Amino acid sequence: MQGDATDLAAAIRRGSLSAAEAMQASLEAAARQEPLGAIAYLDAALGLASAEDRDRERRSAPSRFAVRPFAGVPTLAKDLGGPFAGLPVTAGSRLFERKGGEADSDLASRFRDAGFCLFGLTTSPEFGLSLASEPAIGPVCRNPLDPARTAGGSSGGAAAAVAAGIVAIAHATDAGGSIRVPAACCGLVGMKPTRGAIPGGPSFGNHLAGIASELAVCRSVRDTALIFDRLSGKSQGPFPDPSRVDIDNGRLRIGLLVDTGSAYPTEGDRLAAIEDAARALESEGHDIVPVSWAEFEWSVTSGGRAFVDIVSVNLAALMKTAALDESRAEPLTQAFAARGRTLPATSLWNTLNEAVLVSHKLWALFDRVDCILMPMLSSAPLAIGSFPSDHADTDLHLERMTAFAPLARLANISGFPALTLPFGQDERTMPLPVQIMAPMGYESRLLSLAARLEAEGRWQHRFPIAGLPS
Repeated sequence: MQGDATDLAAAIRRGSLSAAEAMQASLEAAARQEPLGAIAYLDAALGLASAEDRDRERRSAPSRFAVRPFAGVPTLAKDLGGPFAGLPVTAGSRLFERKGGEADSDLASRFRDAGFCLFGLTTSPEFGLSLASEPAIGPVCRNPLDPARTAGGSSGGAAAAVAAGIVAIAHATDAGGSIRVPAACCGLVGMKPTRGAIPGGPSFGNHLAGIASELAVCRSVRDTALIFDRLSGKSQGPFPDPSRVDIDNGRLRIGLLVDTGSAYPTEGDRLAAIEDAARALESEGHDIVPVSWAEFEWSVTSGGRAFVDIVSVNLAALMKTAALDESRAEPLTQAFAARGRTLPATSLWNTLNEAVLVSHKLWALFDRVDCILMPMLSSAPLAIGSFPSDHADTDLHLERMTAFAPLARLANISGFPALTLPFGQDERTMPLPVQIMAPMGYESRLLSLAARLEAEGRWQHRFPIAGLPS
């Protein structure tokens, strides 16, 4: 599998390389892979200083160093979310300048406490509005597995950096599939946690009425499990901490969805991968329960309305409160903000109520099944330029995103956790991703099932991790 962040942390812990050497290797890899456009902002001095601090801690306070699961591991923050002190976020927009930098968010503090050494920001589309990461200000982020294709969005830069081996793991955010879609495009593991599981304070700037969450894109299920365990809980937000449910090792009822409707058809090789995953789990003694697209179609449509309304109103409010010169934004961003300004309050209220019903319908479905195996993407990653932002048709943009990832927003609107991982490759050697959803608080179930599928060994990373001893 060519290693993961846990392997890199172990190598640093045993002294096979120092944190500074790991950081230098990441910086050199970032320079070599610059044409990928994965990194929007890089601060080598910040990264090296952080790594040297970890090396000093390893020598002077080894017991404190030892309890940090990712001590000395280089990583990158997304240019949206956080914020992380010293890394000036612009949300992929020319409306902000890269200067100063806010204090750490609660989540950023937990990243540092886990031992990570940050040295830059990964590319995001402007305000995270796309399932591709190609902001007008640049850079255009490309898929390291095929540079003619997108790495996904909005955490495309994070996924490209991890898949290319620049870093072993990277911060990511997900308001409409933005962790899982890039992970699926690049052959990685990506999990959107249960609503409220991850801290969003103290400013809750990336809250988006509860649909957004933050975590990471990873090269392994065990990295996903470890970072979730380290970052989650005691979020002190508007929702109670989800009660974590212990893994049930008995026979599970696994819902199987292998249809995304005539309007948003999924290619046959991707559906075959879902069925292969179901057979693998069935061989472990689990029961496979077919579920139909008809049980999801209303929720997908309603979820799309809720997503676009929430995002539009959020943008309109941001433009006003921050006194931004909206005319400098991309045309699509301006159109979303204009849509938010003209949206009647009653319309927003209705879509928010529909979002509640989306969640309720999923709860009812989970009375019949314990988790759901479903498609993540309808096709291979699309060509660069497939999600243009030089137009004002917000409905067309939403339709394009839904066609590419019909079930991506369902977890965000409902609040349920969902995880994607690669389960084979197509004839173009691009990953075949599967997605698993579970009830709220059942991340352990997602991770357990994903680990079982990962153990099949159907996907191998193409690029080694920078600095990781062979």
